Amino acid sequence: MMRLPSSSRAAVVRAFKAPVCIEEVPIPKELEPGTILTRIETCSICGTDVHLWQGSLALKVDLPVIIGHEMVGRIVAMGSGTDRDSVGQSLRVGDRITWTHTACGRCYFCTVAREPTLCQYSRKYMYERMDVAPYLLGGFSEYGYVLPDSGRVKVPDSVPNELASMASCAFRSVMNAFDVLGRIDPTDTVVVQGAGPLGLLATAVAKISGARRVVTLGAPDPRLALAREFGADEVLSIERTTHEERLDHVRALTDGRGADVVMEFTGHPGAFGEGLDLARRGASYVVVGQLGQGTTTIKPSTLVSKNLRVLGSFSGQAKAYWKALEFVAKHQHEVPFARMVSNRYKLEDVDTALNRMKNFEEIKPIIEF
Repeated sequence: MMRLPSSSRAAVVRAFKAPVCIEEVPIPKELEPGTILTRIETCSICGTDVHLWQGSLALKVDLPVIIGHEMVGRIVAMGSGTDRDSVGQSLRVGDRITWTHTACGRCYFCTVAREPTLCQYSRKYMYERMDVAPYLLGGFSEYGYVLPDSGRVKVPDSVPNELASMASCAFRSVMNAFDVLGRIDPTDTVVVQGAGPLGLLATAVAKISGARRVVTLGAPDPRLALAREFGADEVLSIERTTHEERLDHVRALTDGRGADVVMEFTGHPGAFGEGLDLARRGASYVVVGQLGQGTTTIKPSTLVSKNLRVLGSFSGQAKAYWKALEFVAKHQHEVPFARMVSNRYKLEDVDTALNRMKNFEEIKPIIEF
């Protein structure tokens, strides 16, 4: 291994809702086979980061952890057996990569179900304790450790860091959702619930995938204006319209039927019931944003009487990361991805960035090193 510092500055959550600490975290002295050490260059901030920091995730988190999970890093050292990424591209020191949560490849969900995102032995970046080796398993850190069971994908030279970091969570979640959905027909009306980062990206993918019409629901107005730039044919403000008005509008666009496809990226439990109402009979409804602890009430007969296909989509593996990066590389000159980057911060300003994200004052801020 090349000569490296003994520690890495990192943003550590030691208590929920408390200020994040900037600490020196050890850098492992040796790399086991299959592992990679990176110098993290950019880590974008995700709404999930805020939920973890606030202690409102439905997933159990054992503190302390290094927060952040949308990172892109440049390889500085490689363990044995790491000369290719997860899609067969060659890797060497100096290349930029993004990397996935781990999947063991040996449990029921990895092998029989073929759903590695559900791996019962998965280790997830930002959710692993930072006081236990290999320590550097979070994104708001100068250095990042890629575990041997993690997928890793080389970043195309044409894709800048801020867009590559988004591809490592927000966009891979969107790409996975479209894989779960399956085909979009050129006659389809697609309703996207949410005008945050995932909703904006889903708007672009739906339109470029050939949807006849894309309708994006959300707020505030500047995000809806951006949704139009990402390809939305229609936008509806949830602040200035009622549920009934939105339902009437979508039905009017579809000869009274409702949307062929509805995709939820809001994170608000109440959006689920509205999505069921917006969908036409026989439609597909893909739910992505519901990872919080909130609850809502629905009428189960809606699913039966409308013969709905309701699909959950969680995270994404190396395929989704690769597809996200390739989509950005191909379409970055026609889709204004960079407009999503609302501010750039240094590591020591992470508390400011998280608070602004919590207060919906940011779309996609990034931490740069």
